[in-house]
Amino acid sequence: MTRLFTAPVLSLFALCAAAAQAQEISPQRLSDITRELASEPYAGRGPGGPGEQKTIDFIVGQFQALGLKPAGDGGGWTQDVPLWRYQTEPGGTFTLNVGGRSQSLETQRDLRIETQRPVERVAIRAAPLVFVGYGVTAAERGWDDFKGYDLKGKIALVLINDPDFEAASTDAVSGKFGGRAATFYARWVYKYEEAARRGALGMLIVHETAGAAYGWSTVVASNGESYDVVRKEPAKDKLLLQGWIQRDLAVQLFKDAGLDFEAEKARAKTAAFRPVELKGAAFSAEYKNRFTRLNSKNVIAAIPGAKRPDETILYAAHWDAYGIGPPDASGATVRPGAVDDAVGVAGVIETARAFKVGPPPERTILFAAWTAEERGLLGSEYYAQAHAARLPKMVANYTYDVLQTAGPAKDVVLVGAGQNELEPHLAAVAARHDRTITPDPRPERALFYRADHFSLAKRGVPTVLMMAMGGGAELVNGGRAAGEKWVEDYTARCYHLTCDRWSADQDYRGAAQDVALAFEAGRELANSARWPDWNPTSEFKPVRAKSAAQRR
Repeated sequence: MTRLFTAPVLSLFALCAAAAQAQEISPQRLSDITRELASEPYAGRGPGGPGEQKTIDFIVGQFQALGLKPAGDGGGWTQDVPLWRYQTEPGGTFTLNVGGRSQSLETQRDLRIETQRPVERVAIRAAPLVFVGYGVTAAERGWDDFKGYDLKGKIALVLINDPDFEAASTDAVSGKFGGRAATFYARWVYKYEEAARRGALGMLIVHETAGAAYGWSTVVASNGESYDVVRKEPAKDKLLLQGWIQRDLAVQLFKDAGLDFEAEKARAKTAAFRPVELKGAAFSAEYKNRFTRLNSKNVIAAIPGAKRPDETILYAAHWDAYGIGPPDASGATVRPGAVDDAVGVAGVIETARAFKVGPPPERTILFAAWTAEERGLLGSEYYAQAHAARLPKMVANYTYDVLQTAGPAKDVVLVGAGQNELEPHLAAVAARHDRTITPDPRPERALFYRADHFSLAKRGVPTVLMMAMGGGAELVNGGRAAGEKWVEDYTARCYHLTCDRWSADQDYRGAAQDVALAFEAGRELANSARWPDWNPTSEFKPVRAKSAAQRR
C-alpha cells in the first residue's frame, strides 16, 4: 500500500514546492520592470506628459498578461483622473497693513501663495488676520483651537506641525499628539482643509524649518505651481488663498500688532487657547491665477474573491515621476523616477503575479498604479473619492513607495509605526523569515502622511507603507550604517532628480524581501475573516468606527 501512494505523494510535494517557488518575489523581475519604466522613452512619466500613454500601455499589458480582471471605469483597465494645474502668475501685489503702516511683500521671498480654484483673478482687500494656533480640531484628544470663532472673510495665521511638537515634558500637552512624532494634524494639507471647512477666506502657515522638516527653499520650489483633482464644489473644498509666510516676517507682524510671537506660540500649546485677532492688521492680495485642465489615468486590476468578493485588499504604487525638467550639470533633462516609484509599480506587478499562481483568494485583491502622487497624492485621492462607498469593506492597503536597492536587510523600517493592527501582523510574518520590524526613527518628518496610502487611511482604511526613506535598514552587508548611507545618498543626490535611474549595480533583493512580506501578510488576510483596526491612539480610529456596522 505504501508503494502505491509514493509517487502521487511525491508529485504533490513537487507541485507544492513548485507553487511556492512560483510565488516567490523575483529581484530580477523587479529590476527588469524598473529598468523599462525608468528608460528614456517614458520621458520621466509626468502626468499628461509625453510618456504617460506608454506608461499606461505597459502596466495594462503586464496586468493582462497575468490574467487579471480590469477594474477601472466601465469595466476597463483605467480610471480617468481629471486634474487642474494651477499657476500663480508673477507680477501680483501682496500687502500687509499694520497700525496704518503698509508693507509690500514678494512671493518666493516673503510668501508662497497659491489658489486651487478655477478662477482667473484673485482680489483680497484688507482682510483681517487672525492667529488660530496650530489650526487643530481633535475631539478625541480634547483639543479645539477654533472655539467656534467665525473665520468668514478672514485670513487665518497658523503654526506648522501639531501642539506638542516642541512641548517640554512638564507641559500638559506633552504626548497628546505623539510628541515629536507627527500626526495628521501636523500636516499643511489638514490645516488648509480645516480652514476651508470653517469658511476662512485664506490661510498662511508660519514656516519654521524644524516643524516643517524642510527649509524655505523647499516651500517655494514649486514656484507658484500646484495641482488638484477636478472638484464639484471647489469653492467649498478649497480656500481662495493658501500658502506660507516666513517666520521672521510673522514675528514682526505680531510685534507691530502689539503681540509677542513666542508668547502666543506658547499659549497655542494649551487646550485653553482661543483665536487672537491681530488688531489693526490686514492682508491684501491681487494676482492672476492661470489654470489648465488635463486628464490623466489610474490603472486598476483585480483578482475577484472566491467567497467574499465585496471585501477587498489593495496593493498600490504610483506610476508618475517628475517628467522632463531643466538640464542638470550633465545636460540630462529626464527625471526617470526609478526608485521613486518605478520599483514600487514593479512590486505591485510582482505581487499580482504571486497571487495568480496560487489558489483564488477568498477576498478580492485589487492592484493599482496611481497617477499624480508627486502632485499631491491626487490619483489615489480621486479613486478614494469615487469609491468612498466601497472603502468600509476594504480590509487593508499595502503601498510600495521607494523600495531600497542596496541588498538584503535584516529588518523593515516601518514608516508611521504604531498606527494599526496590520503592523504586528507584518512583524509576525517577518519573524517567520528571521526578520524584524524597526519603528520609524524619524517620525517628525511625517512621511506617513506623504504617500498615496494616506488617501485611504484618512477615510479609515488600515494601511501599511513600505518605504525605504524612513530610515536606513540594517543591511546584511554593512549593517545599519550601510542602510543609512543608502538613504542619505539617494535623498541628497537622486530624489526627484535626473540621477534616479536604473543601474546594473543596484541590488533588488532587499526590495523583493519587503514585497514578499506584504504579499504574504495580505494573502493571509485575504483568506481570513479578520478586520484589522486602527490603534486607540490613532486619529483614524474614529473614522473607521463610523462604518463598523458595514463589516459585521
